Amino acid sequence: MKKSARALAALLVSGLALTACTSGGSGSGGSGSGDAAAPAASALDQASGVTTVEFWHSMTGKNAEALTALVTEFNAAHQGKIEVKPVFQGSYDDLVAKYKASVQQKATPALVQVYDIGTRFMIDSRQTVPAQAFADRDGYPLDDLQPNIRNYYSIDGKLASMPFNSSVPLLYLNTDAFTEAGLDPAKPPTTLAELGDLARKLTKKDGGGQTVRYGFGAAVYGWFVEELLAESGSLYCDQGNGRSGKAAKVSFDTAKGAEIVQWWADLVKGGYAANTGRQTTDAQAAFKAGTVAMHLESTGVLRGYTEAAKFTVGTAPFPRTAADDRGGPVIGGASLWISGPGHSAAQQRAAWEFEKFLTAPAQQAAWHTGTGYFPVNTKALDVAADQQWVAKYPQFRTAIDQMAATKPTPATAGCLLGVMPQARKGVETAIEQTVSGSKTAQQALSDAAKELQPAIDDYNNAVG
Repeated sequence: MKKSARALAALLVSGLALTACTSGGSGSGGSGSGDAAAPAASALDQASGVTTVEFWHSMTGKNAEALTALVTEFNAAHQGKIEVKPVFQGSYDDLVAKYKASVQQKATPALVQVYDIGTRFMIDSRQTVPAQAFADRDGYPLDDLQPNIRNYYSIDGKLASMPFNSSVPLLYLNTDAFTEAGLDPAKPPTTLAELGDLARKLTKKDGGGQTVRYGFGAAVYGWFVEELLAESGSLYCDQGNGRSGKAAKVSFDTAKGAEIVQWWADLVKGGYAANTGRQTTDAQAAFKAGTVAMHLESTGVLRGYTEAAKFTVGTAPFPRTAADDRGGPVIGGASLWISGPGHSAAQQRAAWEFEKFLTAPAQQAAWHTGTGYFPVNTKALDVAADQQWVAKYPQFRTAIDQMAATKPTPATAGCLLGVMPQARKGVETAIEQTVSGSKTAQQALSDAAKELQPAIDDYNNAVG
């Protein structure tokens, strides 16, 4: 893991070294590209012909269908003036790798969707114009953005990128399995201990002793550990989760982190939790097939689950590590970044117009009901179509209530770390080691933190 983390860090910063002195950004810049200015609305009026915006994204399935519909609507409304051309670039990790290459080649897209944990890298790349710069230029209000979502993507009170597909973690329930086991799905577990107890009761074996349904299942995904730490009010990295200064050390290797990983491993080793590996699609398939009764996942899959499952899908708030936890979930998903260097003022302005369109109440209502992602604009929840949808599918209400109950804090803001993707993979390795019994949870997490440190140092030294 040590070699791969440093290799990934080297790949990540290689593009930064080429741009730090040429992009016009300032030092440790807070939100985006330092002092980059946003062009005025007149840039579009002065452009001749159609201004094209190449838009890189990672949406698939129902999410891609919903995005395509929004792009089509926007292009129709701006025919002859702006054309957004969406380009699928694979998974979030694939997209970031391609973006890094495009920075070196000086061929970045005009607009790019980057997952939450790529935020620190995008800021340090100094290739973008902050959303705050456009909002300030236009006097465009940002108060309607959901506070926790805005909290994640803001640095020093300035919005770095425009939130788009935001998610919160949920506990998904196979309510039919609950009823079969004599349990009430209206009384879901609220803590890890309760979840573990119900997982034992929901696990089902056939006459030959083979497990036909596990009580619990989730992908070996570091994101869930991040969420559980935030629920407990714990920080994932130093410097106030990277909010008061550039994070230089992770802190997931605490007793609380070890408690979470050990809980997970104990359920797998006890035969009450399915071990589907790191692929989220495998864990999702197990839940939809009914071979897992309780499942941790993002709101972003809710629409697909309700349509694909042959049982009634229930939702509950993400569990806490203990009843007295006072934290809350960290938002996931991705945001939109407008490229600066190499792009005309008209392209930058057109990208901003598209961002405003995507985050308006009507469009966010369509996105929310079409995908399950949480609406970034609070007024989307007042749109009649959205209210009707939530009334029809009350599973969506869980995420709304969970977000409303979460107070924006450094813990719930999430960790900003230049090598956050590597940190997440290190935690996943620690989970696997604990499950296999090759290490205790505490040793596995401590080793992961230690092995990640050179990559953190390399990154921070490279970007200054």
